[in-house]
Amino acid sequence: MSTTAKKPPIRRPDHASVAARPARRRRLTWILSGLAAVVALVVLYAVFSTSPAKNTAGSGTSYAVGSPGVGRAAPAFRLTASTGKQVGLGDYRGKNVLLYFQEGLTCQPCWDQLTALEKSAGKVKAAGIDDIVSITGDPADLIARKTKDMGLSTPVLSDPGLKVSQQYEANEYGMMGSSRDGHSFLLVGPDGTIRWRADYGGAPDYTMYVAVDKLLADLRDGVGS
Repeated sequence: MSTTAKKPPIRRPDHASVAARPARRRRLTWILSGLAAVVALVVLYAVFSTSPAKNTAGSGTSYAVGSPGVGRAAPAFRLTASTGKQVGLGDYRGKNVLLYFQEGLTCQPCWDQLTALEKSAGKVKAAGIDDIVSITGDPADLIARKTKDMGLSTPVLSDPGLKVSQQYEANEYGMMGSSRDGHSFLLVGPDGTIRWRADYGGAPDYTMYVAVDKLLADLRDGVGS
């Protein structure tokens, strides 16, 4: 009688187990993708939640008050406007000018904001604003085309590289980090001093449009305080 030991049978995976492997891999991929998304949201919140104190004047959206703030001299600038001309802050000496820093071509609500302000010219004047100037980081030729397409008359200034925006720290209050402006308003008085400031674009709301009545109410409250 042969004493040779029998080899154990080769165990082959059943068809059901083999078929289930791709499904398990897909589920694992979905789980890992979901965790990555959660981590990304936490990081973004941490980045965008470092803005200064909030002001809740009026109803609805609150706003931050960045630096330079009220009582400080507004940094001078001269930039190319949508009109093709060079426009500087000094051109508005003796007037109350509202500077509106906005995200630019990637933000349609920002342009709708300009439209709403122009349509409410009477209310804007009644609030003590003589002129409005908008500033964004987009190229002047593209800004000119956008304002023409929308029929806007407000001068929109091109700030390539965000040099002026950084002086005003207006690029610290938006959804795009510091690579673009957020949604900031500064009222500069006749003597070049900042009379009111509101940075609406920061965390947690990331507001890119403010109803004109709300904006002007906040301005009146801020100037009167």
